[in-house]
Amino acid sequence: MKLTRYTDYAMRVMIHLGTHDDRLASIPEIARIYDLSHSNLMKVVQDLGHAGYVETVRGRHGGVRLARPADQINLGELVRHTEAGFDLVDCQGCLIAPACGLPGILAEATRAFLSVLDKYTVADLLGRRSALRQLFAIVEPEINRA
Repeated sequence: MKLTRYTDYAMRVMIHLGTHDDRLASIPEIARIYDLSHSNLMKVVQDLGHAGYVETVRGRHGGVRLARPADQINLGELVRHTEAGFDLVDCQGCLIAPACGLPGILAEATRAFLSVLDKYTVADLLGRRSALRQLFAIVEPEINRA
């Protein structure tokens, strides 16, 4: 199974925000740190805001931060929100679809995949928070000089 770039961006945002506790981060800052498209990241953050995962603060000193503590944001729930669907194969119009066991097996595999994600939260992604902060700190001074 491969997750979409959209989910990848969402996870990166959540990791960044979780690492910085309650500090507001800007979308341009996150985009530069990860070398991501600003416009794509903006769409992801806006969606995460509407879904209640992040809080956005407008204005000159505004930014974005986690809307809830990291240990209250479930990864399975987040992935279900960011992924459009989990159909691994398209069986529409396939000659053997009525008799084939593949769709059922793949559906079971998808449930198992999501079940594992359901056991974890964003806080689990931050297990090495000090190492993450150090890695972000390498890039952040460059951002502040720009």
